[in-house]
Amino acid sequence: MKITKENDRLAVPAKVTVPFIEGDGVGREITPICREIVDYAVAKAYSGRRAIEWKEVLAGEKAFNATGRWLPEETLETFREYLVGIKGPLTTPVGEGIRSLNVALRQTLDLYVCLRPVRWFRGVESPVKAPQKVNMVIFRENTEDIYTGIEWQQGTPEARKFLQFLTGEMGIKKIRFPETSSFGVKPVSVEGTERLVRAAIRYALKNQLDSVTLVHKGNIMKYTEGGFKNWGYALAEREFSEEIAAGKITIKDVIADAFLQNTLLTPEKYSVIATLNLNGDYISDQLAAMVGGIGIAPGANINYESGHAVFEATHGTAPDLAGKNTVNPSSLLLSSVMMLEYMGWNEAATLITKAMETSFVNREATSDLARFMPNGKPLGTVQFGEKIIQLMH
Repeated sequence: MKITKENDRLAVPAKVTVPFIEGDGVGREITPICREIVDYAVAKAYSGRRAIEWKEVLAGEKAFNATGRWLPEETLETFREYLVGIKGPLTTPVGEGIRSLNVALRQTLDLYVCLRPVRWFRGVESPVKAPQKVNMVIFRENTEDIYTGIEWQQGTPEARKFLQFLTGEMGIKKIRFPETSSFGVKPVSVEGTERLVRAAIRYALKNQLDSVTLVHKGNIMKYTEGGFKNWGYALAEREFSEEIAAGKITIKDVIADAFLQNTLLTPEKYSVIATLNLNGDYISDQLAAMVGGIGIAPGANINYESGHAVFEATHGTAPDLAGKNTVNPSSLLLSSVMMLEYMGWNEAATLITKAMETSFVNREATSDLARFMPNGKPLGTVQFGEKIIQLMH
């Protein structure tokens, strides 16, 4: 049975099919474990009334070896058809062609929000003094900015042609070393900004969070990042003026470099963050480090209009760790929790997060976390999964 979108709401059948990409490298270890944990949580939470039927689709090395294509059209069509899916980490192909499979998925399916909630779990050691103050949700724009890949390499005919356009047609005189420069274009649109900020504000209101902060570098890039700030404020005033006037939500902004400093000094001042693609990349990883590392940082790519969502591990394939039963599955597992919450299966999601926190409080975790815990007890990947199921039981 398929998830559908009806009257701006997801309709999720009790027995639902969810497509998944196993992933490359450590994906082959963490994906089966996460599926097992999710299946157990769903069965326990709903006494068998609900269940997930997993449907594997191919991408990355596994797809290339089987089909000769890194991202088969059949995979994209399956995600389009079933709306909600999940993926392990994927290898970025070497050489020409697709720059990033992750970016290709986001842009092809128009998954314009990269949603990254960041919170601290009790028991996890952190490099900051008060990690419990870090509790933010990042709305990172997913389809624009420099990640569109509009670039020309130094020395190519395309780069020379673009240089001629800049200097001859546009009268640009500020390029320091024009003959040896590569060039990139940074598109930022009104529409792209508005749909991201709208989604961030709706999320904040729905979850009773008090502010949305627009993070930008508009003091330097006045028409792109500055436009993002101005268009974001205009959207908020136009569509959410009543909520703002009633004190239900505050819209504010901060320069990106100041924000990175402020998150270390006063993280409690921020709840929902709306930002552009590159800023969001930096911000997500810094905040993840503040609560223990990217190994426990989940993520999702969502189009709130169509309902399409692909949940994912936020780390890479880590080929040096693959097959050693040491990798931490928590990023993909917490992304699975996000998927359950997106589907409205909150009871199953809560079972998993409570079990994870209990394990961390008991100082039982994979070695990347356990090594920093006082008297930490390192568990293998498989053993950690078994521990989570045991704690849910």
